[in-house]
Amino acid sequence: MARPVFYSFHYAPDNWRASQVRNIGAVEGNQPAKDNDWETITKGGDKAIEKWIAAQMDGRSCVVVLIGSGTANRKWINHEIAKAWNDGKGILGIHIHRLKNSTGDIGTKGANPFDYVTLKTSGKKLSSVVNVYDPPGHSSTDVYAHIRDNLASWIETAIANRAKI
Repeated sequence: MARPVFYSFHYAPDNWRASQVRNIGAVEGNQPAKDNDWETITKGGDKAIEKWIAAQMDGRSCVVVLIGSGTANRKWINHEIAKAWNDGKGILGIHIHRLKNSTGDIGTKGANPFDYVTLKTSGKKLSSVVNVYDPPGHSSTDVYAHIRDNLASWIETAIANRAKI
């Protein structure tokens, strides 16, 4: 049975790339809000967004942050990362910049978003304890295949690592 996970990503530039990863089928992933739904949610302000994120994360065992060129240090990405960590969920990052987008373009590698979230207990950056994967390959097909072949094991590792901390 596939693990239920929550995918965190910068919607506008990376939804196509994120869709490719969600459709791999190795895990049970959440579907992002449709544009119209997201507009309704955001009209409710920060509390409505926090409530929506909490509902989407409920019952998920791991959060997978799909890292594009502009993912790091975004308000809601940081919130999702902190919430996942505080809820004791497994968490990991995957660079997706070399997956093609809807127009066939690849992106530039983004910064590690876990560098922007600090552990309250130790003052260390979360990047010191969370694995981030940068799939090898020169083509989008190679990168996709590497993610497909490793996603389930990366998630299991993240959950096991979180249980130890």
